[in-house]
Amino acid sequence: MTSPQPADTRTNGRSTQTATLAEIAREAGVSAPTVSKVLNGRADVAPGTRSRVEELLRTHGYRRRRAEASRSPLIDLVFHELESAWAMEVIRGVENVARDAGLSVVLSESAGRLTPGRTWADQVAARRPHGVILVLSGLDESGRALLTSRSIPFVVMDPAGDPGTDVPSIGATNWQGGLAATRHLIELGHTRIGAISGPSRMMCSRARVDGYRAALETAGLPVDPELIVSGDFHHDAGYQRGLALLRRGDRPTAVFAGNDLQALGLYEAARELGLRIPEDLSVVGFDDLPVARWVGPPLTTVRQPLTEMAEAAAKLVLDLGKGEDSAAATRVELATSLVVRSSTAAPAAR
Repeated sequence: MTSPQPADTRTNGRSTQTATLAEIAREAGVSAPTVSKVLNGRADVAPGTRSRVEELLRTHGYRRRRAEASRSPLIDLVFHELESAWAMEVIRGVENVARDAGLSVVLSESAGRLTPGRTWADQVAARRPHGVILVLSGLDESGRALLTSRSIPFVVMDPAGDPGTDVPSIGATNWQGGLAATRHLIELGHTRIGAISGPSRMMCSRARVDGYRAALETAGLPVDPELIVSGDFHHDAGYQRGLALLRRGDRPTAVFAGNDLQALGLYEAARELGLRIPEDLSVVGFDDLPVARWVGPPLTTVRQPLTEMAEAAAKLVLDLGKGEDSAAATRVELATSLVVRSSTAAPAAR
């Protein structure tokens, strides 16, 4: 009879700890097969038992040996929302890498939550994919511990908040993008520039608005908090917040819309109020989705290399799974760039 496989050695300050499945089972007061069921994400374990075993796995820093964990030919791709052209660009990038590696992509949505639920985590543990990519999302401590104990690597793309120093992540230079967008409008001669931000809970949204503020301050222009309105990165928010900005008696002559979808909503608001773009209102978006080239007039925007970011995230998670990238705390930011089209011009004399 073969002895139970030990966990990988974990160094914790002054001591080194190891634990076998049998030892964890003994502490939990269950059988070793029950611990194995928890590790494999099986549903036929009582919730209390599952919680007790998971806590012991975390306490002992149990990490399944890679040779022990037969992986499915999958990459799990998790969105907090899956309903826009933005998501399609990300899917395309992950698919490019997965296809070359002979893998398939499993899509999940966390219904707007910034961390997927426990049911999702159990399903991933049962699938045993090559890796997990979380987009505009993250993992709570228990979710991270669960994936780590199964040796399932994960990467966060465009993290909503600070992912932590030990979580590999891929992002873009959002602050620089907000700065470039606003500086472009200032160089055209605009002095009253509005901004429609994304959700304040998202790090990328805050960074873009911080770049907008920095451009104004550097140019010696006042930052008017009345001209900064909060959206949610969707078309309707651009429309509704755009109406509010453009109905002001002292309306802005230009608006940094925070992303392309909100810029398209702002286009609709301007048309409804009889304002012409760019003659009466200049608009800058962010993302450079394919639709930005097709709208009338074509949208000036900040290109966020979404497909390349997704490819980088997929390559990193596969490298982590092979043990080829030991920099687990890696944080990569890809450069943004301003793409000038026809939605921006010098302000009309008023």
